[in-house]
Amino acid sequence: MDIDSILSGDVRAGARLMRAIDEGEPRAKAALKELYPHTGRAHIIGITGAPGVGKSTLTDRLIQALREQHLTVGVVAVDPTSPFSGGAILGDRIRMQRHATDEGVFIRSLATRGHFGGLTGSARAVINVLDAMGKDVVLVETVGVGQDEVEIASAAHTTLVVTVPGLGDDIQAIKAGILEVGDLFVVNKADREGADRTRQDLLAMIELRHASRPDVTWLPRVYLTEASKSVGVPELLAGIWEHRDHLRLQAADHLREASRRRVQAELLDLIQQGLKDAVLSHLLANGRLSSLISDILAKRTDPYTVSDDIVARLLAECRWDT
Repeated sequence: MDIDSILSGDVRAGARLMRAIDEGEPRAKAALKELYPHTGRAHIIGITGAPGVGKSTLTDRLIQALREQHLTVGVVAVDPTSPFSGGAILGDRIRMQRHATDEGVFIRSLATRGHFGGLTGSARAVINVLDAMGKDVVLVETVGVGQDEVEIASAAHTTLVVTVPGLGDDIQAIKAGILEVGDLFVVNKADREGADRTRQDLLAMIELRHASRPDVTWLPRVYLTEASKSVGVPELLAGIWEHRDHLRLQAADHLREASRRRVQAELLDLIQQGLKDAVLSHLLANGRLSSLISDILAKRTDPYTVSDDIVARLLAECRWDT
Protein backbone atom coordinates (compact mmCIF):
# COMPACT_ATOMS: atom_id res chain seq x y z
CA MET A 1 0.00 0.00 0.00
CA ASP A 2 1.24 3.49 -0.90
CA ILE A 3 0.87 5.20 2.47
CA ASP A 4 2.19 8.56 1.27
CA SER A 5 -0.39 8.67 -1.52
CA ILE A 6 -3.20 7.93 0.95
CA LEU A 7 -1.97 10.64 3.31
CA SER A 8 -1.93 13.09 0.41
CA GLY A 9 -5.60 12.29 -0.25
CA ASP A 10 -5.14 10.17 -3.38
CA VAL A 11 -8.57 8.73 -4.18
CA ARG A 12 -7.38 5.61 -5.98
CA ALA A 13 -4.92 4.66 -3.24
CA GLY A 14 -7.61 5.18 -0.61
CA ALA A 15 -10.13 3.12 -2.59
CA ARG A 16 -7.66 0.25 -2.95
CA LEU A 17 -7.05 0.16 0.79
CA MET A 18 -10.77 0.30 1.59
CA ARG A 19 -11.40 -2.60 -0.77
CA ALA A 20 -8.63 -4.57 0.94
CA ILE A 21 -10.15 -3.76 4.34
CA ASP A 22 -13.61 -4.91 3.29
CA GLU A 23 -12.20 -8.15 1.87
CA GLY A 24 -10.12 -8.82 4.96
CA GLU A 25 -6.73 -8.81 3.24
CA PRO A 26 -3.77 -9.05 5.68
CA ARG A 27 -1.92 -6.17 3.98
CA ALA A 28 -4.76 -3.84 4.99
CA LYS A 29 -3.96 -4.16 8.69
CA ALA A 30 -0.31 -3.27 8.09
CA ALA A 31 -1.41 -0.12 6.25
CA LEU A 32 -3.87 0.82 8.99
CA LYS A 33 -1.09 0.59 11.58
CA GLU A 34 0.92 3.17 9.64
CA LEU A 35 -2.05 5.46 9.07
CA TYR A 36 -3.38 5.47 12.63
CA PRO A 37 -0.99 8.16 13.99
CA HIS A 38 -2.37 10.50 11.31
CA THR A 39 -6.02 10.19 12.41
CA GLY A 40 -8.05 12.30 14.82
CA ARG A 41 -8.49 15.47 12.77
CA ALA A 42 -11.83 14.89 11.02
CA HIS A 43 -15.17 15.66 12.65
CA ILE A 44 -17.23 12.47 12.44
CA ILE A 45 -21.00 12.83 12.07
CA GLY A 46 -23.20 9.77 12.54
CA ILE A 47 -26.61 9.68 10.85
CA THR A 48 -29.01 7.03 12.11
CA GLY A 49 -32.72 6.28 12.16
CA ALA A 50 -35.38 3.83 11.03
CA PRO A 51 -35.74 2.81 7.37
CA GLY A 52 -37.62 5.26 5.18
CA VAL A 53 -36.96 8.43 7.16
CA GLY A 54 -34.79 9.95 4.44
CA LYS A 55 -31.28 9.43 5.83
CA SER A 56 -29.68 9.14 2.38
CA THR A 57 -31.39 12.28 1.09
CA LEU A 58 -30.38 14.18 4.21
CA THR A 59 -26.80 12.93 3.83
CA ASP A 60 -26.78 14.10 0.22
CA ARG A 61 -27.92 17.58 1.22
CA LEU A 62 -25.38 17.76 4.04
CA ILE A 63 -22.62 16.92 1.57
CA GLN A 64 -23.79 19.79 -0.60
CA ALA A 65 -23.90 22.22 2.34
CA LEU A 66 -20.45 21.17 3.55
CA ARG A 67 -18.95 21.61 0.09
CA GLU A 68 -20.47 25.08 -0.10
CA GLN A 69 -18.39 25.81 3.01
CA HIS A 70 -15.31 24.53 1.10
CA LEU A 71 -14.89 21.50 3.36
CA THR A 72 -13.81 18.09 2.09
CA VAL A 73 -16.15 15.23 2.88
CA GLY A 74 -15.85 11.47 3.31
CA VAL A 75 -18.99 9.32 3.42
CA VAL A 76 -19.39 5.81 4.80
CA ALA A 77 -22.78 4.37 3.82
CA VAL A 78 -23.59 1.08 5.54
CA ASP A 79 -26.03 -0.87 3.38
CA PRO A 80 -28.05 -4.05 3.93
CA THR A 81 -26.24 -7.14 2.74
CA SER A 82 -27.46 -9.04 -0.29
CA PRO A 83 -28.37 -12.58 0.84
CA PHE A 84 -26.96 -13.92 -2.44
CA SER A 85 -23.75 -12.01 -3.11
CA GLY A 86 -22.88 -10.83 0.40
CA GLY A 87 -22.36 -7.35 -1.02
CA ALA A 88 -24.16 -4.07 -0.52
CA ILE A 89 -27.56 -4.09 -2.24
CA LEU A 90 -27.59 -0.39 -2.97
CA GLY A 91 -23.90 0.09 -3.66
CA ASP A 92 -22.81 3.72 -3.54
CA ARG A 93 -26.09 5.43 -2.80
CA ILE A 94 -27.83 6.53 -5.98
CA ARG A 95 -28.94 9.81 -4.44
CA MET A 96 -25.32 10.75 -3.77
CA GLN A 97 -23.98 10.03 -7.25
CA ARG A 98 -24.14 13.66 -8.29
CA HIS A 99 -21.13 14.15 -6.00
CA ALA A 100 -19.14 11.33 -7.61
CA THR A 101 -17.15 13.66 -9.86
CA ASP A 102 -16.34 16.07 -7.02
CA GLU A 103 -12.73 15.53 -5.96
CA GLY A 104 -13.58 16.89 -2.52
CA VAL A 105 -16.04 14.06 -1.83
CA PHE A 106 -15.29 10.36 -1.32
CA ILE A 107 -18.21 7.95 -0.90
CA ARG A 108 -17.77 4.35 0.18
CA SER A 109 -20.58 1.82 0.69
CA LEU A 110 -20.09 -1.15 3.00
CA ALA A 111 -22.26 -4.24 3.35
CA THR A 112 -23.43 -5.20 6.84
CA ARG A 113 -22.40 -8.85 6.24
CA GLY A 114 -24.66 -9.92 9.09
CA HIS A 115 -23.24 -7.41 11.55
CA PHE A 116 -25.80 -5.90 13.94
CA GLY A 117 -25.56 -2.58 15.72
CA GLY A 118 -25.50 -0.25 12.74
CA LEU A 119 -21.79 -0.47 11.90
CA THR A 120 -19.86 -3.14 10.04
CA GLY A 121 -16.63 -4.65 11.27
CA SER A 122 -14.70 -2.67 8.65
CA ALA A 123 -16.57 0.64 9.03
CA ARG A 124 -14.33 1.96 11.80
CA ALA A 125 -11.24 1.21 9.73
CA VAL A 126 -12.68 2.99 6.68
CA ILE A 127 -13.48 6.01 8.86
CA ASN A 128 -9.83 6.07 9.93
CA VAL A 129 -8.67 5.92 6.30
CA LEU A 130 -10.88 8.86 5.33
CA ASP A 131 -9.60 10.76 8.37
CA ALA A 132 -5.99 10.04 7.42
CA MET A 133 -6.71 11.12 3.84
CA GLY A 134 -7.39 14.59 5.23
CA LYS A 135 -11.17 14.78 4.97
CA ASP A 136 -12.50 17.62 7.11
CA VAL A 137 -15.78 15.83 7.83
CA VAL A 138 -16.73 12.15 7.72
CA LEU A 139 -20.45 11.33 7.45
CA VAL A 140 -21.42 7.84 8.58
CA GLU A 141 -24.90 6.76 7.52
CA THR A 142 -25.89 3.51 9.19
CA VAL A 143 -28.30 0.84 8.04
CA GLY A 144 -31.78 1.35 9.51
CA VAL A 145 -32.16 -1.51 11.97
CA GLY A 146 -34.11 0.28 14.70
CA GLN A 147 -33.20 -0.66 18.24
CA ASP A 148 -29.83 -2.20 17.40
CA GLU A 149 -28.63 0.99 15.80
CA VAL A 150 -26.73 2.49 18.70
CA GLU A 151 -23.09 1.62 17.91
CA ILE A 152 -22.76 4.80 15.90
CA ALA A 153 -22.50 6.81 19.13
CA SER A 154 -19.16 5.15 19.90
CA ALA A 155 -17.76 6.05 16.47
CA ALA A 156 -19.06 9.60 15.93
CA HIS A 157 -18.42 12.96 17.56
CA THR A 158 -21.92 14.21 16.68
CA THR A 159 -24.83 11.80 16.24
CA LEU A 160 -27.99 12.74 14.34
CA VAL A 161 -31.14 10.69 14.98
CA VAL A 162 -33.56 11.10 12.06
CA THR A 163 -37.28 10.49 12.32
CA VAL A 164 -40.44 11.49 10.45
CA PRO A 165 -43.97 12.41 11.58
CA GLY A 166 -46.49 9.64 12.00
CA LEU A 167 -44.26 6.65 12.71
CA GLY A 168 -44.22 6.91 16.49
CA ASP A 169 -40.43 7.05 16.43
CA ASP A 170 -40.43 9.32 19.45
CA ILE A 171 -41.78 6.42 21.52
CA GLN A 172 -39.47 4.02 19.70
CA ALA A 173 -36.55 6.22 20.71
CA ILE A 174 -37.34 5.76 24.39
CA LYS A 175 -37.62 1.99 24.08
CA ALA A 176 -34.44 1.67 22.04
CA GLY A 177 -32.30 3.96 24.10
CA ILE A 178 -31.81 6.10 21.01
CA LEU A 179 -32.69 9.13 23.10
CA GLU A 180 -29.36 8.53 24.85
CA VAL A 181 -27.56 8.32 21.51
CA GLY A 182 -28.69 11.49 19.79
CA ASP A 183 -26.88 14.80 20.06
CA LEU A 184 -29.24 16.33 17.48
CA PHE A 185 -32.69 15.09 16.47
CA VAL A 186 -34.09 15.66 12.99
CA VAL A 187 -37.77 15.51 12.12
CA ASN A 188 -37.47 15.03 8.36
CA LYS A 189 -40.31 15.30 5.83
CA ALA A 190 -41.57 18.14 7.99
CA ASP A 191 -44.21 19.08 5.42
CA ARG A 192 -46.21 16.09 6.65
CA GLU A 193 -49.02 16.46 9.14
CA GLY A 194 -47.90 16.04 12.72
CA ALA A 195 -44.34 17.36 12.30
CA ASP A 196 -44.73 20.01 15.00
CA ARG A 197 -46.29 17.47 17.36
CA THR A 198 -43.38 15.08 16.83
CA ARG A 199 -40.94 17.91 17.49
CA GLN A 200 -42.73 18.88 20.71
CA ASP A 201 -42.81 15.26 21.90
CA LEU A 202 -39.07 14.95 21.34
CA LEU A 203 -38.37 18.22 23.12
CA ALA A 204 -40.44 17.09 26.10
CA MET A 205 -38.56 13.79 26.33
CA ILE A 206 -35.21 15.57 26.04
CA GLU A 207 -36.17 17.96 28.82
CA LEU A 208 -37.28 15.04 31.00
CA ARG A 209 -34.00 13.23 30.43
CA HIS A 210 -32.00 16.39 31.09
CA ALA A 211 -33.87 16.96 34.37
CA SER A 212 -32.90 13.48 35.54
CA ARG A 213 -29.25 14.02 34.56
CA PRO A 214 -28.27 17.58 35.55
CA ASP A 215 -24.58 16.71 35.06
CA VAL A 216 -25.08 16.51 31.28
CA THR A 217 -23.99 19.84 29.81
CA TRP A 218 -25.38 19.43 26.28
CA LEU A 219 -29.12 19.70 25.70
CA PRO A 220 -29.94 18.04 22.35
CA ARG A 221 -31.61 20.23 19.74
CA VAL A 222 -34.50 19.24 17.48
CA TYR A 223 -34.65 20.41 13.85
CA LEU A 224 -37.40 20.29 11.24
CA THR A 225 -36.16 19.52 7.72
CA GLU A 226 -37.43 18.75 4.25
CA ALA A 227 -34.24 17.20 2.95
CA SER A 228 -35.56 16.69 -0.58
CA LYS A 229 -35.89 20.49 -0.85
CA SER A 230 -32.88 21.36 1.35
CA VAL A 231 -35.29 23.08 3.77
CA GLY A 232 -33.83 23.30 7.28
CA VAL A 233 -30.47 21.83 6.28
CA PRO A 234 -28.45 25.05 6.83
CA GLU A 235 -29.92 25.34 10.33
CA LEU A 236 -29.10 21.70 11.02
CA LEU A 237 -25.50 22.19 9.88
CA ALA A 238 -25.23 25.22 12.16
CA GLY A 239 -26.41 22.98 15.00
CA ILE A 240 -23.71 20.44 14.14
CA TRP A 241 -21.04 23.14 14.39
CA GLU A 242 -22.55 24.33 17.66
CA HIS A 243 -22.20 20.82 19.07
CA ARG A 244 -18.65 20.52 17.74
CA ASP A 245 -17.69 23.81 19.40
CA HIS A 246 -19.36 22.70 22.63
CA LEU A 247 -17.21 19.56 22.66
CA ARG A 248 -14.05 21.52 21.97
CA LEU A 249 -14.59 24.49 24.27
CA GLN A 250 -17.00 23.52 27.04
CA ALA A 251 -16.81 19.76 27.35
CA ALA A 252 -13.14 18.84 27.08
CA ASP A 253 -13.51 16.10 29.68
CA HIS A 254 -16.55 14.73 27.86
CA LEU A 255 -14.66 14.75 24.56
CA ARG A 256 -11.75 12.86 26.11
CA GLU A 257 -14.15 10.31 27.59
CA ALA A 258 -15.92 9.96 24.25
CA SER A 259 -12.57 9.40 22.56
CA ARG A 260 -11.72 6.79 25.17
CA ARG A 261 -15.02 4.97 24.53
CA ARG A 262 -14.42 5.14 20.79
CA VAL A 263 -10.93 3.62 21.10
CA GLN A 264 -12.20 0.98 23.53
CA ALA A 265 -14.99 -0.05 21.16
CA GLU A 266 -12.57 -0.24 18.24
CA LEU A 267 -10.05 -2.28 20.23
CA LEU A 268 -12.66 -4.75 21.49
CA ASP A 269 -14.05 -5.14 17.96
CA LEU A 270 -10.58 -5.95 16.64
CA ILE A 271 -9.89 -8.42 19.45
CA GLN A 272 -13.25 -10.13 18.92
CA GLN A 273 -12.74 -10.38 15.17
CA GLY A 274 -9.17 -11.60 15.60
CA LEU A 275 -10.20 -14.33 18.02
CA LYS A 276 -13.08 -15.38 15.79
CA ASP A 277 -10.83 -15.60 12.74
CA ALA A 278 -8.18 -17.56 14.64
CA VAL A 279 -10.64 -20.10 16.04
CA LEU A 280 -12.44 -20.60 12.73
CA SER A 281 -9.15 -20.95 10.88
CA HIS A 282 -8.04 -23.66 13.32
CA LEU A 283 -11.34 -25.55 13.15
CA LEU A 284 -11.44 -25.44 9.38
CA ALA A 285 -7.78 -26.39 8.94
CA ASN A 286 -8.05 -29.73 10.75
CA GLY A 287 -11.59 -30.57 9.71
CA ARG A 288 -12.75 -30.38 13.30
CA LEU A 289 -15.65 -28.04 12.54
CA SER A 290 -17.45 -30.59 10.36
CA SER A 291 -17.03 -33.25 13.04
CA LEU A 292 -18.37 -30.98 15.76
CA ILE A 293 -21.41 -30.06 13.68
CA SER A 294 -22.12 -33.74 13.01
CA ASP A 295 -21.96 -34.47 16.75
CA ILE A 296 -24.36 -31.60 17.49
CA LEU A 297 -26.81 -32.72 14.81
CA ALA A 298 -26.71 -36.27 16.18
CA LYS A 299 -27.43 -34.88 19.68
CA ARG A 300 -24.22 -36.42 21.03
CA THR A 301 -23.45 -32.94 22.34
CA ASP A 302 -24.83 -29.42 22.06
CA PRO A 303 -23.53 -26.07 20.73
CA TYR A 304 -23.32 -24.59 24.24
CA THR A 305 -20.99 -27.31 25.52
CA VAL A 306 -18.88 -27.19 22.36
CA SER A 307 -18.46 -23.41 22.46
CA ASP A 308 -17.63 -23.47 26.18
CA ASP A 309 -15.01 -26.15 25.56
CA ILE A 310 -13.39 -24.17 22.73
CA VAL A 311 -13.23 -20.98 24.82
CA ALA A 312 -11.86 -22.87 27.84
CA ARG A 313 -9.10 -24.42 25.71
CA LEU A 314 -8.26 -21.06 24.22
CA LEU A 315 -7.99 -19.40 27.64
CA ALA A 316 -5.89 -22.26 28.97
CA GLU A 317 -3.34 -21.64 26.22
CA CYS A 318 -3.16 -17.89 26.87
CA ARG A 319 -0.34 -16.29 28.82
CA TRP A 320 -1.90 -13.13 30.25
CA ASP A 321 1.26 -12.11 32.10
CA THR A 322 3.23 -11.53 28.86
